[in-house]
Amino acid sequence: MRAIVIHQARDLRIEAHAEEQPGPGEVAIKLATGGICGSDLHYYNHGGFGAVRLRQPMVLGHEVSGHVTALGDGVSSLAIGDLVAVSPSRPCGHCSYCGQGLRNHCENMRFYGSAMPFPHIQGAFREKLVALESQCVKADGLTAGQAAMAEPLSVCLHATRRAGELLGKRVLITGSGPIGSLCVLAARAAGAAEIVVTDLSDAALAYAGKVGADRVINTRTDPEALNAYAAGKGSFDVLYECSGAAPALAGAIPTMRPRSVIMQLGLGGDMTLPVQAMTAKEIDLRGSFRFHEEFAVAVKLMQAGRINVEPLISHTLPFEDAVAAFDLAGDRSQAMKVQLSFA
Repeated sequence: MRAIVIHQARDLRIEAHAEEQPGPGEVAIKLATGGICGSDLHYYNHGGFGAVRLRQPMVLGHEVSGHVTALGDGVSSLAIGDLVAVSPSRPCGHCSYCGQGLRNHCENMRFYGSAMPFPHIQGAFREKLVALESQCVKADGLTAGQAAMAEPLSVCLHATRRAGELLGKRVLITGSGPIGSLCVLAARAAGAAEIVVTDLSDAALAYAGKVGADRVINTRTDPEALNAYAAGKGSFDVLYECSGAAPALAGAIPTMRPRSVIMQLGLGGDMTLPVQAMTAKEIDLRGSFRFHEEFAVAVKLMQAGRINVEPLISHTLPFEDAVAAFDLAGDRSQAMKVQLSFA
């Protein structure tokens, strides 16, 4: 079996990897599709992000789907041949945070393709994967590419839950990468009345428009465009900050209404915040980290036709072309979501 392994920055290899067999409560999956995520790109381009560094070779990938090929003892909800979306979230179920229902904060989380712990948690970009039955959600009616989008969509659904009531609200989204564009879909499904998206790239903003943003603004070419939204102490009820860039957050504060909510999804490093302005407006700053129970909801929303992720899948390349695919995924002028085909 082959897997996509990162050794250090810009050193990505396709290597032989040991094949596993499913144990009790597990299934074997022939991978169909894997999406390249921003964190995968950080490992590829920089060898990590923030204080997290690669200390050993690691299989990348956590946005995956595939077909069940074998069942371990006790598996009852899946059948051989099923297309499944595979959640990378594997909390221990026993720590204090799991006991409180905060499984995304599990102290012993085994999240695919993560260098946070050591030894690293190996990822899912491999031809064959063994996963827990509980990780797998049947994806009948979806393509393998759509099923692999359940993971990033879950990130946005988790943030939307954290944001609170969105029915009839005005929403600003800063950063129109895959997460920002998926937040357009999540916010609209939750009842947002108006959605404005900002970015520095016209190509990225075009995708936000495709999935339903009411207005897109290139703040590089039109830096004054947000000023109109600052009138009367601000216009927006909720900000999804998806860029991880301090200037994007600071530039959005004047447009936020008193007692509005900022959902911080972007992970670009520590920021200097305009705390006085946020305090005067009584703005809530809320973090959003990963997801857990939202994963099955993401699949169901796609199956019901309430969320269509297809316009965001810009490229699909054979996994043998992994290096070219990672280079393409890092080019915002060309790509939105690049996926790898393992079929």
